[in-house]
Amino acid sequence: MSFDPILFETRFGMGLRPGLTSPDGVPAIIARLSGPDLAAARFPIPTYAAAEPSLRQLSEVSRDRNAARRAGQDDRADRLEEDRREMLQAAQVLRQQTLAATLARAVESEDGLRERLVRFWADHFTLTARVGGSSHLVTPFVEEAIRPHVTGRFEEMLVAVTLHPMMLLYLDQAQSVGPESRVGGGGRRGLNENLAREVLELHTMGVEGGYSQTDVRQLAELFTGLTLDRDREFWFRAEAAEPGEERVLGQTYGPTPQLAEIRRALTDIAARPETARHIARKLAVHFVSDLPPLGLVDALAADFSATGGDLLSFVHRMLDHPAAWTAERAKVKDPFGFVASSLRALAVPGAAITALDPRIVRRDFERPLGLMGQPWEKPIGPDGWPEEPDAWVTPQGMAARINWALSVPRRMVDRLPMPMRFVPDALGPGAAPAVTQAAREAPSRRDGVAVILCSAAFQRR
Repeated sequence: MSFDPILFETRFGMGLRPGLTSPDGVPAIIARLSGPDLAAARFPIPTYAAAEPSLRQLSEVSRDRNAARRAGQDDRADRLEEDRREMLQAAQVLRQQTLAATLARAVESEDGLRERLVRFWADHFTLTARVGGSSHLVTPFVEEAIRPHVTGRFEEMLVAVTLHPMMLLYLDQAQSVGPESRVGGGGRRGLNENLAREVLELHTMGVEGGYSQTDVRQLAELFTGLTLDRDREFWFRAEAAEPGEERVLGQTYGPTPQLAEIRRALTDIAARPETARHIARKLAVHFVSDLPPLGLVDALAADFSATGGDLLSFVHRMLDHPAAWTAERAKVKDPFGFVASSLRALAVPGAAITALDPRIVRRDFERPLGLMGQPWEKPIGPDGWPEEPDAWVTPQGMAARINWALSVPRRMVDRLPMPMRFVPDALGPGAAPAVTQAAREAPSRRDGVAVILCSAAFQRR
């Protein structure tokens, strides 16, 4: 099968959008992906380092309030508590604003593949906020540690994510201390293996990657020293690092604890063939099929290894493979993809989304995503969201999609389109006759648009 712009936008992008010209082939797709990140410039999201309130600010106000309470300075403590509450309110506003900006990018971008790649890698390196009041910092983490690297090298993304304060907090690395380190108390303070295990099991080699429990423990010992200071900012604390050499997957690191050795280990793990295979299969499953052809996985793994994890080349190889265009459309959009592609088909301007009051963002997007089964940035575990259609095609989830399709689109456009005209906007010129018939028989524009958005054809990608 040759290149199909309709299939490209639905399978690899964020869906069709009237008025946007789809690329005419894979070279045009890669050229666009290689260019500037226009959607990020159009709808800015602060990086973790720039987002406010920061963990440092939240930590300081809580610490000062507690100190005032202990000193019997109740009036000052009350003022600081009010400051803390205002910070938490600001954090919630930022959370809604960054959700709106993320959605606006997906809805308006000419480069839907870039948005899909950001979502893919954010899920691959998934995390949730583990510290109270910090949920507004998850999207800034993605903006800082993931988005700049989606067309770069895998090892650079791996290092940026692994050493990020949000990941150190999420996987309890900030509490991990080398038992024999200067602050370990002769084994009285413990080693935490969470980060090391997830780096090997989820982020690089995969659960069947062939590493051992000894490798996990040795990597965990190597990671000691990665922590946060009292202001919740990144700190490599050498005196908390396990002394001596660590041997991980046959390679020796140390003996002097230093951040450079941790970076070297991550680079070595990123270059392993098991990592290439794991990442290749995961990309193929996400974009093409839950049971991807072996030839596609082989081709992707070979490209990953040959290029040293060049992610732009990796995506190029996927799009050049025949299976990318011949696989059955059996994947189901996750709730975020459903909402974004619906607004995209309706040609909703991104600015109309970012201009919404945060309370409306919560009502029309954040709450519905939760009802559909995908609460915003709150996956159940570190392995992220499921890929299988059964995870999304549930009675509750589909009911939530229907309710959303009946209520939100009419609030986002001045006038809903005629259902018969909306069919090609949403599905392209080759829509199934059953969808066309249902659109023709719909009693109202509202019902017709909802029928199209909730059709099996629109749900699949």
